Amino acid sequence: MKKRRFVFLSIVLVTIMMFPVVLTAEEENTEDKEDQSNDNIPSHVLDISKENTYPNTKKDQTYLEPNDLANELIESSKVKIENPEFIKMLNESSLKPSKLAFGYRGEIYLGHWPLNYKSDESSMNWEYQEINVNVLNNLGGKEKKTLNYVQEKEKRVKGGLTSKTERAEDVKKMIQMKAQSSTDLPLAFETVIGAGTKKDQTYGVSPKNVGYLHAYAPALNEKGVVTYGEVYLILKGSKKKLEVRNVTKQGIGAWIPIQDHASFSFQLKSN
Repeated sequence: MKKRRFVFLSIVLVTIMMFPVVLTAEEENTEDKEDQSNDNIPSHVLDISKENTYPNTKKDQTYLEPNDLANELIESSKVKIENPEFIKMLNESSLKPSKLAFGYRGEIYLGHWPLNYKSDESSMNWEYQEINVNVLNNLGGKEKKTLNYVQEKEKRVKGGLTSKTERAEDVKKMIQMKAQSSTDLPLAFETVIGAGTKKDQTYGVSPKNVGYLHAYAPALNEKGVVTYGEVYLILKGSKKKLEVRNVTKQGIGAWIPIQDHASFSFQLKSN
C-alpha cells in the first residue's frame, strides 16, 4: 500500500515539475506565431526604392491639426468630422462674435461634405498590376544560366476609388489616411517604376527550359463607408456650433498602390 502511494506521489510531483516547462514552451510558440503574423510582407515582395530610376514623390498623409476655433466647432458636431479639407477651411476662418450680441441668431450653410470614413475591410493584393516580364531562353543551352529583374519600360500604376462619389479627392485623402494608420508600407494612389530599374536577386534557368520572371505592383484594397452631410454654422448670441443635417452614408472601396515595391513570380517552362 505504501509502495503504491509512493509511486502515485512521485508521478504527481513529476507532473507538477513538468507543467511550467510545457506552459513556457506553448507561450514561446505563441510569440513566434505572433511575430510571424506581424511580418505580413511575403519574401517575394521587395523594396525597390533605392533601385528605382524614377524618383517618386513622397506625399506623407499627416493628420491636419485643427486650431482652437476649428477644434471647438468640430467637437460641437454630433457627427464625427475627419475631412482634412474641411478642417483646413475651418483653420483658415475667423469668427469673433460679440459677447454683447444678445438675441443675435445666424445660420450659415457651409456646404455638402464627406465628413468621415469608416474602414470595414482591408486586404493586400501583391499582384495588383503586372509591370514587367523578363525572359531567358535556355532551350539549347548545356549549362545553367541566371535571370534577374530589369524593368524594360517605364510603368505608371494608378489606383483609385471603385465607384463614383461626390468630392472624390476628399474621400481618397480620408481613405488613405485611415489605411496608412494601420501599415508602415508607403501608400500612394499613383506610383511609377522607371525603365532600367534592377534587383540583384538571380533565378536559375536550367538547360532545355525558358525562364519567365514576372514583376507586379502590389496594392492595398480598402472597403468601407463614407458619411456625408450638409454642414451649417449656427450662431446664437455669443455661442457657435456646427450642425450636420441630411446625413447619408455610401459604401465605397479603393485601390491604393504600394509605392516603390515589386512582387516577383518566377516560372520555368520546357518544350
